[in-house]
Amino acid sequence: MATKVFGDAAPAPRQRRRGAGALLRRVAAQPGLDIPFLALLLVLVCFGLLMLFSAGYAVGLYRFHDAYVYIRPQLLFAALGVAAMYAASLVDYHIWHKLAWPMLGLSLVLLAIVLFMPEYNGCKRWIVIPGLGTLQPSEIAKFSVVLVFAHIISLNHDRMKTFTAGVLPFGVILGAVAVLMLLEPHLSGTLLILSIGAVLMFVGGTGLRWFALAGALGAGAIAAAVVALPDLVPYAMSRLESWQNPFLDPLGDGHQTIQSLYAIASGGAAGLGLGNSRQKYLYVPEPQNDFIFSILCEELGFVGAALVILLFTLLLLRGLSIAVRARDKFGALLTVGFVVQVILQAVLNIAVVTNTIPNTGISLPFFSSGGTSLMMLLGEMGIVLSVSRQADAKEF
Repeated sequence: MATKVFGDAAPAPRQRRRGAGALLRRVAAQPGLDIPFLALLLVLVCFGLLMLFSAGYAVGLYRFHDAYVYIRPQLLFAALGVAAMYAASLVDYHIWHKLAWPMLGLSLVLLAIVLFMPEYNGCKRWIVIPGLGTLQPSEIAKFSVVLVFAHIISLNHDRMKTFTAGVLPFGVILGAVAVLMLLEPHLSGTLLILSIGAVLMFVGGTGLRWFALAGALGAGAIAAAVVALPDLVPYAMSRLESWQNPFLDPLGDGHQTIQSLYAIASGGAAGLGLGNSRQKYLYVPEPQNDFIFSILCEELGFVGAALVILLFTLLLLRGLSIAVRARDKFGALLTVGFVVQVILQAVLNIAVVTNTIPNTGISLPFFSSGGTSLMMLLGEMGIVLSVSRQADAKEF
C-alpha cells in the first residue's frame, strides 16, 4: 500500500475556508459599536483630508515640487489609522490596565531621546527614523498619561480624596512628563497634557483643595523654570510679545499671526470657495499644519468654521454619552480622557489661529498634517469605540 508522505503538509482549502468563516462569525458576534460617534469621526477624517490637500498643495509644490507630498502619506496614515481604530474597537479595553505603565515608560524614554534630535524651527519635537519618516513622542505621551491616570484612578477611586492616592502619583507623572517636554521646548503640548491630567483627576474625585495647592505649586514651577531654563525665557517672552501686538515684528514673530488673521478676515461669511485661498501661497507659514484652520476660514468662511466647531462639539457630547454609559470606571475615564484630549487640542489650535492666546504651535486634530498624530488619535478613538461596545452593562 502506498504511503502518503506530504498529504498533511498544508490544511485543505475547505479547512481554511472554515477557519476564515469562524473568524468572520466571531467578529460579527461582537456587540455593536456606537454608530453616531463613528460617523462623526469618519466625517472629521474625510473633511480633514480634503482641507489638507487644499491647504498644502501650494507649499508642497514650492518645497518639494510635488503637490501631493502632504496628502499622499496622510491618506496612507488615515487608512492605517481607520484599520487600527476598528481593530482596537474589537479588543477588550481592559487589556490596557496591564499596558498602562509600560506605555508610560516607553513615552518617557522617547521624550528623552528626542532631546538629542536635530532642531526644527528652534524645537526638538521629532525623532527621525531613517527610511520611515519622523515620530513625535509627545503624541505617545498624551496617550500614556490618559492610560496611567485611568488605571490609577479606577484602582483607587475610593481614596481619591487623600493626598497619597489622589494627588502624589499624578503630580510625579505630570512633573516628569512636563519637564521633558519643556526641554524641547513644547509649551502647548505641556499645557495640553497638564490640562488632560487635571480633567481626569477632577472627574476621578480628587479633592478641590488639592487643585488650589496645585495652582500655587504651578506658579512656583514656572518661577523655577525661568531660573533653571534660561533658554525657555526668551522663547516664551517672544511669543507673548507677538501675541499682544503681532505688528511689532510683522516680518518676524508676528508674521504668521498677521497672515492668519488676513486669511480669516478674507473668508467672510461663505468663503472664497474650496481651493481658492490666496494666503496659502506662501503667505501663511505652515498652512498644512498648525494654521490649516485659517485656510479653512478663508476658503469656506464663517459657515465652514462653524461646521468644524459643531462637529467637534458633537464628538464631545457623544463621547461623554459613551462615558456615562460605560461598563466601569476604567472605561469611563479612558473615554473622557481621549475625547477631552481631542477637544482641548482643537480649542487650543483655534485659539492660536485667531490670536486669542499666544502662538504655541499645536496642530488641529484630524486636519493638520502629521502621521503620528492621526494614527494615535484614531487608535484612541478605537478604544472609545471598544468601551461603547460594552456600554450599558454597568459594574460600578
